Amino acid sequence: MKKPTLMDPTDTFVPRHIGPRDADVEAMLGSLGYRSLDELTDAVLPEDIRLARPIDLAAPRGERELLDELLEIARHNDVFRSFLGMGYHDCVTPPVIQRNVLENPGWYTQYTPYQPEISQGRLEALLNFQTVIADLTALPLANASLLDEATAAAEAMTMCLAASRGSCRRFFVAEDCHPQTIAVVRTRARALGIEVEVGPIDGLDLTRRPAFAVLAQYPATDGRIRDLGPLANAAHAAGSYLVVAADLLALTLLRAPGELGADVAVGSAQRFGVPLGYGGPHAAFLAAKDEFKRLLPGRVVGVSRDERGRPAYRLAMQTREQHIRRDKATSNICTAQVLLAIMASMYAVYHGPEGLRRIARRIHGMTQMLAEGLKRLGWRIDDGPFFDTLRVRAGKDSAARVLAAARRRRLGLRDYADGSIGISLDEAATPRDLENLLGCFALDSALDLSFEELAAPWADADYEAPHARTSEFLTHEVFRHHRSEHEMLRYLARLQARDVSLAQSMIPLGSCTMKLNGTSLMLPISWPEFARMHPFAPREQALGYEKMMRQLERWLSEITGMHAVSLQPNAGAQGEYTGLLVIRAYQESCGQSVRDVCLIPTSAHGTNPASAVMAGLRVVAVACDAQGNVDLADLEAKAAAHAERLAALMITYPSTHGVFETSIRRICEIVHRHGGQVYLDGANLNAQVGLCRPGDYGADVCHLNLHKTFCIPHGGGGPGMGPIAVAAHLAPFLPGHPVVATGGERAIGPVAAAPFGSASILPISWVYIALMGEAGLRRASQVAILNANYMARRLAPHYPVLYTGREGLVAHEFILDLRRFKETAGVAVDDVAKRLMDFGFHAPTMSWPVAGTMMVEPTESESKEELDRFCEAMIAIREEIRAIEEGRFDRENNPLRHAPHTAEALLDAAWDRPYSREQAAFPAPWVRERKFWPPVGRIDHAWGDRNLMCTCPPVEAFVGSGLGV
Repeated sequence: MKKPTLMDPTDTFVPRHIGPRDADVEAMLGSLGYRSLDELTDAVLPEDIRLARPIDLAAPRGERELLDELLEIARHNDVFRSFLGMGYHDCVTPPVIQRNVLENPGWYTQYTPYQPEISQGRLEALLNFQTVIADLTALPLANASLLDEATAAAEAMTMCLAASRGSCRRFFVAEDCHPQTIAVVRTRARALGIEVEVGPIDGLDLTRRPAFAVLAQYPATDGRIRDLGPLANAAHAAGSYLVVAADLLALTLLRAPGELGADVAVGSAQRFGVPLGYGGPHAAFLAAKDEFKRLLPGRVVGVSRDERGRPAYRLAMQTREQHIRRDKATSNICTAQVLLAIMASMYAVYHGPEGLRRIARRIHGMTQMLAEGLKRLGWRIDDGPFFDTLRVRAGKDSAARVLAAARRRRLGLRDYADGSIGISLDEAATPRDLENLLGCFALDSALDLSFEELAAPWADADYEAPHARTSEFLTHEVFRHHRSEHEMLRYLARLQARDVSLAQSMIPLGSCTMKLNGTSLMLPISWPEFARMHPFAPREQALGYEKMMRQLERWLSEITGMHAVSLQPNAGAQGEYTGLLVIRAYQESCGQSVRDVCLIPTSAHGTNPASAVMAGLRVVAVACDAQGNVDLADLEAKAAAHAERLAALMITYPSTHGVFETSIRRICEIVHRHGGQVYLDGANLNAQVGLCRPGDYGADVCHLNLHKTFCIPHGGGGPGMGPIAVAAHLAPFLPGHPVVATGGERAIGPVAAAPFGSASILPISWVYIALMGEAGLRRASQVAILNANYMARRLAPHYPVLYTGREGLVAHEFILDLRRFKETAGVAVDDVAKRLMDFGFHAPTMSWPVAGTMMVEPTESESKEELDRFCEAMIAIREEIRAIEEGRFDRENNPLRHAPHTAEALLDAAWDRPYSREQAAFPAPWVRERKFWPPVGRIDHAWGDRNLMCTCPPVEAFVGSGLGV
């Protein structure tokens, strides 16, 4: 990169984002035998894919200057007071949660809790979330979040189909479900050959036209509340399941879905303190009867015990997940919405059951006031009962006048386009809002209404049977203890202190790209111009979002060498699914709907085959050779054998084995020659930006993990974003939306509830790209490759590096082979992972893509000092393994088999281990100044699955453990 001039800003981001200093880069290059980053990357990348020109992006920018520019763009958003509803509601985020969770890197830089001993804080928060969902829905089993309400409904549909085991493939959807939910369900169903029938739910006769399941909205999209008990009885009598899409806040006052007889409940926890954010990210939920536990999509947190018998949290029933079941999985869910689920759970902890009821009663009472006022003004309202939403039958002429009056008052109302108007109140509603709303319907005439008189009948109004909830909820102590802000703050701090995040140390997870989430990148997500925008606001009110997103799309197109981008997919796996649907739509338009075979290398991430099956494709595995590359002969043979039906190849580049395959152009050519399309999994794009482009070497579509390469934080397992970039011939098929026009002219149906996915986190990637510029992005890729090769070279004498490319080099990650230690020392990869916790490190990716190995990805953001610390930890662990091999440590009684070591274990008077307490807890000199104490010992996963508990355990279980409230 060029030296800064006098006129360049002094607060440029590139040197803050990239960890190694210039002298460190020079030293690391010297250790590898290279003189420059360009020389190293020329040796790593195949010559025929290297960029011939720099990508067309501006120079790096200063942080303050750029944030000022983005704020000006954000101010083009005209944020009306929204009463649109449709599953999205303004709310009040408690400041203690906003500041200490949403804006706190101790929470948002965590990874999915696959290492539970150092993830107890977020696991407890997620267990709280599951308890909230299970209690409010009155269903015993809930997962730890899904992407949004519409995709949760689609997941429920496929789960019910798998559970039904019958020949019926008809799914009935009530016509008064939210329109985006109906559309997303239809998209999912079409690919799987499921017939979706949308119609009135009143008088539904399932004996005449059977369905394997029925979906009903509760309350309906227009606000109406039905007693769904009779429908549940009728569905069960006909052998069908009932899925209820429920409003979580309404369930504090209304009978729960489980009490009505529902088998499954889905919905969104957005109104539990999570900002609108133009559609996301928000935590959805799915709760079900116990019979579905082996089919439940997404992750489930359960309670087990550690080696001392104390309660401990962990992810339960992981054999259900896509990375295990691959093409047999019923869901491709990988990233979910953990950070937002934590916010929602803390909202429930903060308010408790009585606080939630008070919020719900206030909303309901104000809606009753509004209804009464409208009636007094002469308007006709749909019959109740209702919770927060009214549908006013105005007639087309009057509706137009009311909507015009609302626009003048900067109010957003729902236009049904049939002469009726929808109004949904929320937690943020005020008497001034009611006055404004009634003023619109008075057509700006003077109001002759007394608000005190309107309020009087509804001060303590509640529902009557059969709608009223009589059961208790959130009875666990955690929801009753933290009423003062001090107590809440300290609870959040206690949980945060139990987890390793990037705030403690590097998280070198291969294929996960745990890089810096720069503070300046995160600031805009809390700006009200972005945070308070309803996803279905008219496009002319979202011009700031429009400008920012169009710029981001252009940048991503340039970076990937593709023609167009869709920002709708709100997770990486959803991007895979979307890309395959776009391919299928294109092929159908060419009269090639018979193409249904997807070739996938055996090394692929489990989401690839799971996504292919969800897209209605048949998976055919392609072998890899001894060097970890795609076996070209096997690919050629299988592409030829399936040429008539070949739809696509899914391939990750650089490969999941950590090398740039030299034959990537030929691989793409083989697939194209046999009529298929090339889907490139963008999980490893962090090694390509500014160096090569998927569109140039033959890919037709790729997804981009914005939560990896482009710095959206992982948030402990979400949020994420997985937009897809496509070649010109696929652009017409990019996904559309039923409420906000978007997508191509021949768009497939929506894959997410909101038209632009989790739009409020897109500014993170916008700021990152703009701050880094062409030169910074290229250097980031080069340093990511340098860091990986430096570490691989340091560790190679101690652990074999399983796969290398040309000149013995790797890409941005590498695989360490630990398999022989099982035989020589009785040490498994899990033992090494747990021992790393004693050094303060999260383990690399374990046993994927090869069992018994670790895949290490340091990213460009880690300093040489941190890389060296990790290497020293791994070398020290190798010496401990050697001590076992040489008989100096017992195979069962050694630092690895007892790891991690808790403070409680070290204080045990009966210390009878053949190594010192100091070696157990402080195995390297630098550990003392940065010690992280694992809060629990090694967890017994098998016991937890045999004794499944997925809601908050009783307080007595934690006595003396140091955990719990």
